[in-house]
Amino acid sequence: MVTDLMDKLTHIFGQGLSNSFYLVLQQAIRVGSAFEGWSPCAEDVVYCVLAPLSPPPGHAFHLELDTVGMPQKNFCVRVELLCTCTREQLGENMLCFLHHPEEELRRKQDPSLLHTLCTGFCLDVEKTVHWFYQFMRVAWLLLPQSCHWRSMLQPSSCSCKFQLSKDEESLMVETIFGVRQGDSDIFVGSQPAEVGIPSTTWLETVAVAEAKFFRHISRKAPHDGWHCKCLQLLTCILMGVGFSSYTLKTVVMHLLNTIPPTRWCRKVLRQRLVDILKYIHCSLETKQLNHFIIGNERFPTEISLLSDFRVAEPLNLFQHLASNPDAHTKARHEYIHLLHR
Repeated sequence: MVTDLMDKLTHIFGQGLSNSFYLVLQQAIRVGSAFEGWSPCAEDVVYCVLAPLSPPPGHAFHLELDTVGMPQKNFCVRVELLCTCTREQLGENMLCFLHHPEEELRRKQDPSLLHTLCTGFCLDVEKTVHWFYQFMRVAWLLLPQSCHWRSMLQPSSCSCKFQLSKDEESLMVETIFGVRQGDSDIFVGSQPAEVGIPSTTWLETVAVAEAKFFRHISRKAPHDGWHCKCLQLLTCILMGVGFSSYTLKTVVMHLLNTIPPTRWCRKVLRQRLVDILKYIHCSLETKQLNHFIIGNERFPTEISLLSDFRVAEPLNLFQHLASNPDAHTKARHEYIHLLHR
């Protein structure tokens, strides 16, 4: 239902904004735990999609590395105006933003993206989200789902969240926005940033590549594959313990890359749970948990990565434990707490 909803929304956006110079929405991509098959808590499931953004005619995107953070890189999506004089000569109804007088452009043409959703020359996350919210209010009335479902928009500065409800049913949908890096499955996305980070900052995300990895495993797994159930079970147990669900997801992805999917069936569930706990224990002792994608030469080749990802220096997600003895001691106590549970 969420996929169908987003497809229809994308179509309405394309139709309604075809003569403007706002962003172009591409088909949304399913990401996150709900679509990967392991949502930890059934009551709080969030169906998350990433909506790829493309520049409108006469514009181009250039990704500029802002600062290098841990574990993500920060980017600015710089917007450049392109000459469209040739298109005008071919009879297309578009004036060139670079070579027509500003007065004529103001009278005859909608403003460029630089004057609507940018701060300076960079695409602004908050302005983009606000623009989507505003159009979503109108577009919802044109959707067939609006006849049976109520939509309640949830305020957010970095994504568009809306709750759908009908009788006793309810579900939460979150749309994050992203710009693809080259032709890879790596994006820069409108995800929450640290306090003080400007709204023109877009964070590198591997969410699409990870979602594709889970679909890759599911195609190879038997019908009674329990790899997602293992992850779901342990994330439920982890609630209230200091380990993040992403830490556990990283461990399970590493094991899925070494233990064949056929060895994740119900009869060996206990052994797989033990394997996961042993992996966590080993990572704690060595203070080393490598990022699953960055620096992983064994990552499936059918999933498109940036050229330097596979050969990069592995990124240690437990670096903070190596540099902070108190954090390491706390993490070891949390692991013992997890074992007791």
